[in-house]
Formats: sequence, structure tokens, C-alpha cells
Amino acid sequence: MNRRVVITGLGVVSPNGVGVPAFTHAIKNGISGIRHDMQLQELQFSCQIAGQPQITDELKSEYFTDLELRGFGSTGILYGVIAGIEAWKNAGLPMQVSEEPDWDSGTVFGSGTSGIDKFRESIYKIDALQTRRLGSTVVAQTMNSGISAWLGGKLGLGNQVTTNSSACATGTEAIMMAFDRIRSGQAKRMLAGSTGDSGPYIWAGFDALRVCSSKYNDSPHEGSRPMSATASGFVPGSGAGAMVVEELESALRRGATIYAEILGGNVNSGGQRGSGSMTAPNSHAVQRCITDALQNAGISGADVDAINGHLTATAKDSLEIENWTKALNRHGDKFPYINSLKSMTGHCLSAAGSIESVAAVLQLHQGFLFGNTNCDNLHPEIAALADPSKIPLKTANINLEIIAKASFGFGDVNACILFKKFDNLTL
Repeated sequence: MNRRVVITGLGVVSPNGVGVPAFTHAIKNGISGIRHDMQLQELQFSCQIAGQPQITDELKSEYFTDLELRGFGSTGILYGVIAGIEAWKNAGLPMQVSEEPDWDSGTVFGSGTSGIDKFRESIYKIDALQTRRLGSTVVAQTMNSGISAWLGGKLGLGNQVTTNSSACATGTEAIMMAFDRIRSGQAKRMLAGSTGDSGPYIWAGFDALRVCSSKYNDSPHEGSRPMSATASGFVPGSGAGAMVVEELESALRRGATIYAEILGGNVNSGGQRGSGSMTAPNSHAVQRCITDALQNAGISGADVDAINGHLTATAKDSLEIENWTKALNRHGDKFPYINSLKSMTGHCLSAAGSIESVAAVLQLHQGFLFGNTNCDNLHPEIAALADPSKIPLKTANINLEIIAKASFGFGDVNACILFKKFDNLTL
């Protein structure tokens, strides 16, 4: 009951690329998806830039019927369905058209919230005594599990269909939940990922907390600066990432492309004790999450070639690096390579972990390490912990074997997962 688990399909809707080919091109070439947002300016936000996927009407029509799009108001479901179905097709799996559900396949697809614009529209109608004019799709768009319900129906999934929600750790946690279900023999394959709505009603609270970047409204591409001495807060973003997580034997039997293997991981919480709070991590819990993930994966800290960090361009970046040095027991020039996708996408909140996991897997599969843009002036506290050569500014062709991906979220929650380059010789 301890099956090997691999990744056979990828899908992504990112601010800097919709679809795996466009996204791969963007991260290899340091292309930013952060743009000036006129709506944020009109609403007098301090931060007036954002990372928002560019979705055309033509693309919508490929995934939704005209009837489904009538009165549609959930960008999160829009992004998640596009990314999820792309991953499914990328895995070479058919769209289920029979009356019998696919009992071997399910989904864990996370979300921070769903259809907040639809909520706003509904509230105005209710207050105007127009409840009967809400329409028949309000519930399906606004329930938090709306994304997994939509994907379950479009793909005919008969195994577990659920939505998890753990703030910025949501996507990484979803992959771990799918991994656990397959490794224990309860499913052959799971569509795992997460999505996040766009817009001011999602991002306003963070702007009010003064944790968003406000110094680069006139130069959006420079606004997200993880690990930089001139970082001034995160840039809000949105989108969705998805992957098909599958039992190795099933993948081999189908002759599927195998992008990477999942060795293991861990999810925990600092309990908002010690240094932890609603908004700050408990460092002991972060370190324990990483060390327990390594143990679950059956590897040591010395085996990690690279880290795809959480690294949001806030004051906590230095602390994250310090936690990695302690958990891996590696410092200076012995520290692994590390990068942060948020320099190109902003912080995609509940979608961050899944989008960044897709980026991590692409690096393993194609043999490259994407660069950290906007980090030419590395924070001195980070330079004292990790050699600057381990924080590349430009994309490099490097054959990586193991990448650690971690996400940390509000509520003092943590998730870490270990991806390995798939090697047929280990069969």
C-alpha cells in the first residue's frame, strides 16, 4: 500500500502565460505578467499593479458552453477549469462521455474563495428585493467547492471530488492530499491543483494591511522583488495551476509522459504559538515541516538540488531563508539553488502553490533553473545566509534531480513537497 506516485499532466493559467507552452516560455525568459491595473487606481488602492491572467472570449468558449457563460461571475472557476482540463488532456486522458463515472479518478482542487464578484452582484439584488432574479448558477459559482464540482462534472470523476482551503499553502497542500490518496491505494489518479479569484474584492484586505507593493505603480514589471534589498511588499496576483497525479503502474500501463515523481512531503501548522500568529510563521513549525517532508520522502537535506520558495517580497523573506538553512543544515555555498516565481507573477494567493509547483516540475523535466528577476541587489541578510551564486538572476541550463517546493500561509500553516526527476532506470 505504498505505491510510487508520478505526475503525468500539467496545466496552468498564470499572469505571465496561459497554457503550459506560453508559461514555460515566460519563466525561461524572465517575462513578467504584472501590469498596471486601472480598476485598482480608480479605487485608490495603494498598490495599483497586479498579476492577472489574460483570458480571451475565444479561450473561454473552448471550455464552457454559451449557456454556462451566461451570467458567469467566478474568475476562480474560470481559471481552474481551464488549467484542470489542460492538465487532463496533457496527460492523454479522455473527457468522460459515458454514463458511468470514472471510479479510479478524482480531484483535490483548492480555492481561497469562489465567485466573489458573483457574491457582490447577488448581495445587491437581495438588498433590492430581487432574490428571485439571482439565477440558477449562483450556488455553483459561490460555494467554495465550486471548482472541484465543475471539474468533477466536466470530467465525470467518480473518486473523491473535493476542495481544500489553507490560504497561500492551498495548492501545495492539494498536491500532497492527492499524493496521499494514491499512495494509499484509494485512487489511481487525481487531478490536483488550486485556483484564485482576481480583482479588488480579493486584494483589498491585503492592501489595507499595507503588505502590498506601492512604490512601483509606474513600473509594474519591477514591482515584485523577492529576496531584494528594495522589496516593498507583494504584488497581488491570481490564476490556477493543475497536475495529474497518478500511480506509477497506471502511468506506465497507459504509456503516459511522466514529468516527475513525487517522493513525499508534509503539511503542518505552528498553532499560532511562539513566533507564529495569524500572519507570521512559527519558525520551529516551518523547519519541522521541511524536515518531516524530507523524512517522508526518504531523503536528506543534502539531496535537495534546488528550492522553489514561497518568498513573497516581504520582510519575511530573510526568515524563510534562515529556516531553510537550519532545516537542511546547509549554508553559504553549500546552500541549494533557490528561486521565486513571484518576481514574474506576483503572489497568486490560494493559486500560488499549484502554479509554482508546475514551474518546479517543468524545471526538472526540461533541465533548467529559471532566474530571479528584480533581485540584482540581494538583501544583505540573505547574502549572509546563502551564497549569492545560489540565487541566479538569469535562467541557466542545469540538470536538477530534486526540487523542494514549500508554501506558507495565513493561519500559520505550512506545506512542503519533494519532486524528483523521473528516471526509467529506477523502475
